[in-house]
Amino acid sequence: MVTQSLSGDQLAAIHTLLDRVADRQRSDFGHIVSDVKPDGTLITACDRWSDITLVEGLQGISSGEGVLSEEGSQVVPDSEAYWVVDPLDGTTNFAAGIPYWAISVARFVDGRPVQAFLDVPALRQRIVAIRGEGVWRNGKALSVETRSTTTSSCVSLCSRSIRVLQRRPDRPFPGKIRLLGVASLNLLSVAMGQTVAALEATPKIWDLAAAWLVLEQLSCPICWLAAQEPAGLPSGQDLSQCGFPMLAASSQEHLERLIPWGDALLHG
Repeated sequence: MVTQSLSGDQLAAIHTLLDRVADRQRSDFGHIVSDVKPDGTLITACDRWSDITLVEGLQGISSGEGVLSEEGSQVVPDSEAYWVVDPLDGTTNFAAGIPYWAISVARFVDGRPVQAFLDVPALRQRIVAIRGEGVWRNGKALSVETRSTTTSSCVSLCSRSIRVLQRRPDRPFPGKIRLLGVASLNLLSVAMGQTVAALEATPKIWDLAAAWLVLEQLSCPICWLAAQEPAGLPSGQDLSQCGFPMLAASSQEHLERLIPWGDALLHG
């Protein structure tokens, strides 16, 4: 019988694993050479090492639970509980010497994320979300109230969603634009109160899995632009070419204000 919760020992082991990977990434930063993958995105030896280390580590921590990862198997596991991993989200930043990237790990049970871990190695920040319990940054609890105290007017776009500006040339964009270059952190910025919304054109499940739970736990509304939310994905489905366009916002008001821009992204 699979349980939604992880034991204290398992949680401690995950933190130790993340510490190891984050340390290696900080050590490699500024000293790497990148290759180009078939889809045109970059990959480094550190991506590959991080992926293998996380996959093997998680399999040891939670025996019998499959792992779907960006650089490994991209097929939905057939286990009731499984992990979704992006070992180094923001490789372009990492390879270019821009100190902003993330490690994204989420555990799914019954097709939905129930535990999430987002580590930002260069900032030494780790965000943890547990369904029904809360969200913490470096051990300090976050809440809707902590997010609501910010006064940001920024909207985060990905490099592909920037084209909405050409699709509605007669309309001023409703916010200052930020392109962080890291899908998971674009979405996380909404939950942290750093932006009021984030528009992602083609995020893969490993880009959004951990941030999705953080957003939900902090009551940030999400609009899935092309389909229903990616919950209950069938085992065996190959997600290598599946994107899940989405708009996340800090409030329903901001979401509704940005929905026309999300629609323009897909249909403009």
